[in-house]
Amino acid sequence: MGHLWIPDIPVWEKLLRSVVIYFFILIAFRFTGKRQVGQLTPFDLVVLLIISNVVQNAVIGNDNSLGGGMIGAVTILVLNWGVVEISYRFKFMRRAMEGTPTILIHNGKILQENLRRERITLEDLQAALRKSGAIDAGQVRFAVLEENGQISVIPKN
Repeated sequence: MGHLWIPDIPVWEKLLRSVVIYFFILIAFRFTGKRQVGQLTPFDLVVLLIISNVVQNAVIGNDNSLGGGMIGAVTILVLNWGVVEISYRFKFMRRAMEGTPTILIHNGKILQENLRRERITLEDLQAALRKSGAIDAGQVRFAVLEENGQISVIPKN
């Protein structure tokens, strides 16, 4: 029964594995773009599922114990709490972790370079405009891709 609760690898190694993988995934997703979870495409979902499966072994090592799993989970939850707290308190950390808003339309003109850099298709932009009640870019003063992946539209008038 002891093997059920006692990790097969040292606790310090379990902690280190969890910390390294947490920050690796955090940094990797920071640089892959701004998309809300609700906006994930089937491709995005497949990538997330595969990544979670791939890094699972890196987090748990040769350990399938309940205790080891709980140590890894608690470590990741504590790290996440710390990252959220730091980004809340320090604006420079929030900008580094979440990025900055990107202007997609300025005074009716679509900024193609910004669309390209953010990997926003013209169709995605047009859908956001329609959702905001604008028929085309000519009716828009600003369209901004926010840090959270939403597109905010400020109409002319």
